[in-house]
Amino acid sequence: MVQRIPAPSDLEPIERASKDELQALQLQRMQWSLKHAYDNVPHYRAAFDAAGVHPDDLRTLADLAKFPFTGKKELRDNYPFGMFAVPREQVVRVHASSGTTGKPTVVGYTQNDIDTWANVVARSIRAAGGRRGDMVHISYGYGLFTGGLGAHYGAERLGCTVVPMSGGQTEKQVQLIEDFKPSIIMVTPSYMLNIIEEFQRQGLDPAASSLKVGIFGAEPWTDAMRGEIEQRAGIDAVDIYGLSEVMGPGVASECIESKDGPVIWEDHFYPEIIDPETGEVLPDGEEGELVFTSLSKEALPVIRYRTRDLTRLLPATSRSMRRIGKITGRSDDMLIIRGVNVFPSQIEELILKMPKLAPQYQLVISRDGHLDKLDVLAELRPGVADDEIAALARELEHRIKTNVGVSTKVRLLAPNGIERTLTGKARRVVDQRPKN
Repeated sequence: MVQRIPAPSDLEPIERASKDELQALQLQRMQWSLKHAYDNVPHYRAAFDAAGVHPDDLRTLADLAKFPFTGKKELRDNYPFGMFAVPREQVVRVHASSGTTGKPTVVGYTQNDIDTWANVVARSIRAAGGRRGDMVHISYGYGLFTGGLGAHYGAERLGCTVVPMSGGQTEKQVQLIEDFKPSIIMVTPSYMLNIIEEFQRQGLDPAASSLKVGIFGAEPWTDAMRGEIEQRAGIDAVDIYGLSEVMGPGVASECIESKDGPVIWEDHFYPEIIDPETGEVLPDGEEGELVFTSLSKEALPVIRYRTRDLTRLLPATSRSMRRIGKITGRSDDMLIIRGVNVFPSQIEELILKMPKLAPQYQLVISRDGHLDKLDVLAELRPGVADDEIAALARELEHRIKTNVGVSTKVRLLAPNGIERTLTGKARRVVDQRPKN
């Protein structure tokens, strides 16, 4: 099923560069990025000073280990624009992702940042087999989430025709694929399975559609799911990786000719793997937490950003840059439900704002077909009338959808209705999804 493997002449020079050439560019750009952050972001100046380091101390790439980490906490503590390194008037777009406190993690882009982002996504689509003139059906969500617009600008930069469908309306998704005949779809892998099933529900063979390539991201997925999608839809399925704080989709992406893990576009994003407990930098090949330093971002430089994704760095194959192994989990408690980041503490905060609900809850994650399903169990306080329960459940469902961005089914139980452990603590998360 491999489509249009690029010839060496089709690649950008940096995709064919030697290790020495790549590292020389990385060092130059890293020195600029550290100085840019130190000179323009009060948080970074204070953090570097507290750690006893200065941008001038970076003489080799290994010297990056001397500098402090950045996490979501720092971004939230400086909400909304305190981490920007340019005047707000130079920020041409703002995106945001959900956080544990109810405040989103805000990211900003200058026009140069938008151009860089479009370029790396275009590179990613080309690596997946896309070419100028292809029609790309985008089913990632648009809005504050970076997926839809990130994919959109990258496809346009490559010279593709974009169908900005966004998520939902599965029947219409199939109709437009049948009518417009796109060759590429960009969507979460779990929703792609729903689209496949909608084809079949309509009596259509998904493998006979115009689609040739699927570029899937925004949630973890297994090789088994890749195999099922490829077999049922008759397409090549490739993995794209990104996160809002570092840029959005397109930080790394698989090559269609190898399908051996997303290639990190290391000319813009420098990766490290650390021990999540000690912070020690680990050698390539060892599993740990993935950390990124931006090398060219203007509006929101990130220095040693802890992604919390557990993986390993693999040697270069189809391109001159290293690859990410399969993400095996996270070093924090974040859940990913249908491509949406969900923290248990987000749900807890919303429950605590409803006086008739007790501060006990449980999140039950199951699989409804190919999509994750989240049930929220919460306890009523004593004295709540029976005829109030249904309205309270609907209210909590609405608050979760509005504030967290995920649909749930709320079940309200009598006081002490949620199982406690021997220590009296509730088991907050019950994951019933299949492990394979």
